[in-house]
Amino acid sequence: MADDKRDESLRKAALDYHEFPNPGKLEIRATKPLANGRDLARAYSPGVAEACIEIKNDPSTASRYTSRGNLVAVVTNGTAVLGLGNIGAAASKPVMEGKAVLFKKFANIDCFDIEVNETDPEKLADIVCALEPTFGAINLEDIKAPDCFIVEQLCRERMNIPVFHDDQHGTAIVVGAAATNALRVAGKNIEDIKVVSTGGGAAGIACLNMLLKLGLKRENVWLCDIAGLVHEGRETEMTAQKAEYAQKTDLRTLDEVMDGADMFLGLSGPGVLTPEMVKKMAKQPIIFALANPTPEIMPDAVKKIAPDAIIATGRSDYPNQVNNVLCFPFIFRGALDVGASEINDTMQIACIEGIAALARATTSAEAAAAYQDERMTFGPEYLIPKPFDPRLMGVVASAVARAAMESGVATRPIDDLKAYKDSLDHSVFKSALLMRPVFHAASQAERRIAFAEGEDERVLRAAQAMIEETTDKPILIGRPEVIAMRAERAGLKIRPGVDFEIVNPENDSRYRQYWQSYHKLMERRGVTPDLAKAILRTNTTAIGAIMVHEDHADSMICGTFGQYLWHLNYIEQILGTKELSPVGALSLMILEDGPLFVADTHVHTEPTPAQIAKTVCATARHIRRFGIDPKIALCSHSEFGNLNCMTGRHMREAMAILDSEPRDFIYEGEMHIDSALTPDLRERSFPHSRLEGPANALVFAIADAASGVRNILKTKGGGLEVGPILMGMGNRAHIVTPSITSRGLLNMSAIAGTPVTHYS
Repeated sequence: MADDKRDESLRKAALDYHEFPNPGKLEIRATKPLANGRDLARAYSPGVAEACIEIKNDPSTASRYTSRGNLVAVVTNGTAVLGLGNIGAAASKPVMEGKAVLFKKFANIDCFDIEVNETDPEKLADIVCALEPTFGAINLEDIKAPDCFIVEQLCRERMNIPVFHDDQHGTAIVVGAAATNALRVAGKNIEDIKVVSTGGGAAGIACLNMLLKLGLKRENVWLCDIAGLVHEGRETEMTAQKAEYAQKTDLRTLDEVMDGADMFLGLSGPGVLTPEMVKKMAKQPIIFALANPTPEIMPDAVKKIAPDAIIATGRSDYPNQVNNVLCFPFIFRGALDVGASEINDTMQIACIEGIAALARATTSAEAAAAYQDERMTFGPEYLIPKPFDPRLMGVVASAVARAAMESGVATRPIDDLKAYKDSLDHSVFKSALLMRPVFHAASQAERRIAFAEGEDERVLRAAQAMIEETTDKPILIGRPEVIAMRAERAGLKIRPGVDFEIVNPENDSRYRQYWQSYHKLMERRGVTPDLAKAILRTNTTAIGAIMVHEDHADSMICGTFGQYLWHLNYIEQILGTKELSPVGALSLMILEDGPLFVADTHVHTEPTPAQIAKTVCATARHIRRFGIDPKIALCSHSEFGNLNCMTGRHMREAMAILDSEPRDFIYEGEMHIDSALTPDLRERSFPHSRLEGPANALVFAIADAASGVRNILKTKGGGLEVGPILMGMGNRAHIVTPSITSRGLLNMSAIAGTPVTHYS
């Protein structure tokens, strides 16, 4: 009864997901403004005629003037949908919409799903071929075998754009990547192994064909289906594709051919492979039981018989899920970007190599965050990367693009493949482009960055990235055994004492020097020697600050847990001087329409006018670190003198301080946020404003307002934060917030790694 209620609950949740708030999973949005008559005249008659004429004169320009170059059709007739079978075109639409969503989510490819009431493969091919003027590529989906072979062959022969049957080739590519790594783990060569496969459908045949291209010998393939072993002379349930794998033998059943098999490849149905059959396989067998939702054999049953087995399934609740989403968005991305006329074997093998290599690399922080409870270290239980690994786009799509050019099918070759890969990475890592000037400045020096919370996995991943991507040296404060254990558990290559320095609060040779230094600074502020000793044993923020004070580190980062002002207290105690004192906290919010800086979010709860003026000047200085010209709005409840409120008075006084001497940046105030960001509205309120266009920085009169805007932009506006940046401390310390990610810590390390001369 409980299971029935759970199943009904899951069913209702799935249906609600598809129905609300709007039916379906897709909508169409315009990419150009249509706000006035001028826009209308360009979008449609008469302006649209110019684009039509250009395309008529040169059809290749369709990718410049229309969406065709980034548009894929997912086409089906609904004859072989998932595990549902022949449910018809209309019933297949939710699946095709889902496929379109995956294209957009993972590779930013626009997609139309097209469900066709046509079961004759030749007529279906005619329909697909007629769509060529609209699309840059075709993804055939869920068409039963052997019709799918016919449709794809006819379309590929007649069309000059990529045609890719994902059920065949997408599955084959991911299986190829998983098999490549499984053989590496098992220490076996593909030329030597015996493979037994079940399922003679499109996916099964395509997987075997791909394994042959990777080096598997045809005579070592034993293909079985519902009628038993495919052998010479068999007539039942045969197709031309199966016949290619017919064996000359007296053996007839799956059980009979399992003796000594190195690999089982299942694309058939539940329960096909028995534990007794597994016993007959070679040592450390590779078992890909890919039937969904119930595999040919459950992994637990395999492990009881062969604990050393390397297993993959099609399920997400077991390691090594063979999921086509690892492939199809990115192979299409690369193909579209070079205008490939087809997706050939070279491109598919490049895709395999890219996916396989990524699994062998260090796991990305983003993938680890999406799969928090899973161990993602290359080995038997981690053969292929996870779908949410953001590196897939850059690695796989650029490998495919390169292969397309090298094999001669690219009509729009890319001159600089490194720049192309960088652009793909920037589209995934939203901060990458804006952070480029900061990383470049940081690369001009080799700085030592101490992380106060060195045992945090996010810090460990940031340290790994620093070592791989920058010249800076991380120093981690924490217990060595804990750091080593967590680094290994996270699948990181870095090792304490080898790749980075560790400061152990429980046992460090500099402990005496550190507590005495702290006591000297604080002895007239009530800190006794015993208290100094206790703080320098337990307070990692104080330890990090003392390290910078003693020139054992150039900068420190803290704040992955705890309250901001608590950390700030120790930083100010130890590192504050007449020249250096906290001015304000600045957050860069990366939004869909560009960057927006917000200050002061943390340091001064109710800053004085003088403190606001200092914050404005510091904000301008730090904005320039990102290669951006500052345009700063001083925001308050009052707008250009219309209210005599506290925030208005403070902002007007701050404006007077700023106006008292020449400034090399643009600022204006006091004003509302909407006036700061909307030039037309500001023009109506104050036509003589010195600010042109929207402001790119908002400075507030109280921290509550600045922090509230920052949090709303993060949680509701989809903003990605870089920061907070602690201004006024000469880049010697930064305090992040507990919500920061590993990528955010890497960004902060680059900011901390920039010598102060670059922006002072």
